[in-house]
Amino acid sequence: MEFIRVNNIEDPLFAKMHTLLGEIFPPEEVLEFELWKEPLEDPSIRVFVAVHEEEVVGATEYRYYPNWNIAMTDFTIIGQSGLGIGRFLAKKREEDLQRLAHENGKTLFGMFAEIYDPYEREDFAFGGVMAMNPYVRREVLSHLGYKRLDFEYVHPSWKNDGEAVEGLDFCFMPTDEQVTEIPASLVVDFLTDYYSVLSNKPQRWLDMIDELKKKENVELYPL
Repeated sequence: MEFIRVNNIEDPLFAKMHTLLGEIFPPEEVLEFELWKEPLEDPSIRVFVAVHEEEVVGATEYRYYPNWNIAMTDFTIIGQSGLGIGRFLAKKREEDLQRLAHENGKTLFGMFAEIYDPYEREDFAFGGVMAMNPYVRREVLSHLGYKRLDFEYVHPSWKNDGEAVEGLDFCFMPTDEQVTEIPASLVVDFLTDYYSVLSNKPQRWLDMIDELKKKENVELYPL
């Protein structure tokens, strides 16, 4: 299996990846094809596909923020079961992020991720791929070390229609397992930056940010 970076909307691998995105994720979670042009060309956004027998069978998007020494996993797609795609992508991503942190003279502090909460919302089909089932993914991410940040989370729809997307937890995987809380200012700064591309923010998201600004730290709890 190959781990190949995609940084051009004209790359045939990107077309295959975008098709896979549409098969796996609900529409409000998928950025339109043409709107990927700038993100793919942004050197800070790292999009890789897992290629097996010339087909895109998985993908992951993530980014490293040197100023905060943290990363964000945007998504991980497992397109087929029985190929070890999840482990392959996780290891390759970890190696790349540790290298980026090392180049920054640091050890990675940790990584954010949005994780579906199937106990709140169960209408996720995810293309019928059992490895992408939210119950399975949540348990896998818990094993990796992700923990839930203690606040009620919504995010702006990627359709930029001003709707608030529910049914997810905002989580953090600290490199040091002894870390039990992180600064609320880090969460606010990160989310404000991450969603700056969307001009139409829902009021619930703005209220969430305002509440976080009143806190000093946000506790981490098991998934």
